Amino acid sequence: MKSGYNLSVLKGDFLGGLTAGIVALPLALAFGVSSGFGAAAGLYGAIAVGFFAALLGGTSTQVSGPTGPMTVIFAATIVAFPDNIPAITAVVFLAGIFQILLGYMKVGGFVRYIPYPVISGFMSGIGVIIILIQLHPMLGAPGVKSPLEAVIELPSAMGNINIYSLLIAMFTMAVVFLTPAKISSRFPSPLLALVSGTLLAVIFDLPVEIIGEIPSGIPEFRLSLFPLDLLPKIVPMALALAALGTIDSLLTSVVADSMTKTRHNSNRELVGQGIGNIAASFIGGLPGAGATMRTVVNIKAGGTTKVSGITHSLFLLAILLGAGPYASVIPLPVLAGILMKVGIDILDYRLLRMINRIPKPDLVVMLSVFVITVFVDLIMAVGIGITLASLLITYRIASQSKIDVRGVQHQEWHRDLEKSLEEETGYRIRTISVMGAFFFGTTSKMQEHVSKLIGTKVVIINLLDVPFMDLSGYFALSEMIDRLKRENIKPIIVVNEGEGIRRQMFDMGYGDLLGVDGIHTDYNDALHLAWEYIED
Repeated sequence: MKSGYNLSVLKGDFLGGLTAGIVALPLALAFGVSSGFGAAAGLYGAIAVGFFAALLGGTSTQVSGPTGPMTVIFAATIVAFPDNIPAITAVVFLAGIFQILLGYMKVGGFVRYIPYPVISGFMSGIGVIIILIQLHPMLGAPGVKSPLEAVIELPSAMGNINIYSLLIAMFTMAVVFLTPAKISSRFPSPLLALVSGTLLAVIFDLPVEIIGEIPSGIPEFRLSLFPLDLLPKIVPMALALAALGTIDSLLTSVVADSMTKTRHNSNRELVGQGIGNIAASFIGGLPGAGATMRTVVNIKAGGTTKVSGITHSLFLLAILLGAGPYASVIPLPVLAGILMKVGIDILDYRLLRMINRIPKPDLVVMLSVFVITVFVDLIMAVGIGITLASLLITYRIASQSKIDVRGVQHQEWHRDLEKSLEEETGYRIRTISVMGAFFFGTTSKMQEHVSKLIGTKVVIINLLDVPFMDLSGYFALSEMIDRLKRENIKPIIVVNEGEGIRRQMFDMGYGDLLGVDGIHTDYNDALHLAWEYIED
């Protein structure tokens, strides 16, 4: 806890946590129902993840709990392991373990390097999945387990609409979307929609589906074993859940930093989130992550320390202990209307507004991830998206790298020397100049130019404009040097001392390959050496 903690800070944390808890309540219930694990599981997850992530995490004002993206992957887990509670909870448990490992491996800082088109396509895909799946309870039809099933069964659902379900869902959406900011700042619109929609259904005794019985009291501790033969199927889903939870939480941490002018600890945040998800798995709760909307509400209401996130969790625990019978009569169309707004809010409008202006490679990545997320598989979508984005960026960098083979270069400070070399050696001295990154994407270009050097006596390989080399670059260069030596051509390398390439070359045995005079940091010295070699 921060030094200087006083009554004023405590008041802000209490109000912030209480307000965030009020916002979290309907969302936790809705996510629990939507996942197929039950409304109580949503509350269990919000309590467990919210408490431990706040207590042990690295973002002081972050509020954690079930989120739309995490719920979608968790729902896919339930579909993959129908009626197999041990396997389902094992996915959440291992996801927490993986998050802790990522934290200790200091992977938190690398999340920022995930290409934005991948994140955009995935988040928009999650939003569409939530919207498609919630259409059925809005229409009074039985719930579906996948977006593809939602699309296929939609004509049937529209042919058998429960008008009361549709009306109460539309009423809920109107409350959520149209509540004035002055009112929603005091009474969160999701809570207003939940209370008013439920009262409407109860007072007029509307024939709509309801949540049903919710257990009251402390959740039961579960620690059950699962068959080891399911491990190959469990681990990939746990990794996907951990990766998404990591991205979701750290993006929310960045939002919190921008609002509070503070700096979060990414790796500690991952450890806290992982412990929270492990705790959720022990009590049969939904997995969770940092929740942007709840975090923003907490900060705006005055929350400044971890106490606010803990307060949010304790408030939900109090609700669980005393309000279970009241929550059981909440209509499913009301929860569907609330989640419909969640799905719409997740869509990446910033990119969608400029979709006609973004570079085509980025558009291809975003659309590919979006389509695969919605209609194929979330795990596959992220993997294919990152792979595709990596290939495209590799192609771009390789295209910008330039490799020239010519007589000695004309640069102002050694023009006279080069001119005399060209005239007197008949191009027996040649240079290969590499400009840009020298890595696996550009090594093929280097190999293409070797055949042009036959008949040359000395080749100066100019790497002064190379900012870095990867292992493929070092190996390709050594193979080229071997080939030049077999053709009785003397290779001389010129590198920039400041980039660390020269030291790495000596570490990899280039000193033995080229000799003591084979690596230089001054291009003029290399030219003089080439001239001396020709004379000898």
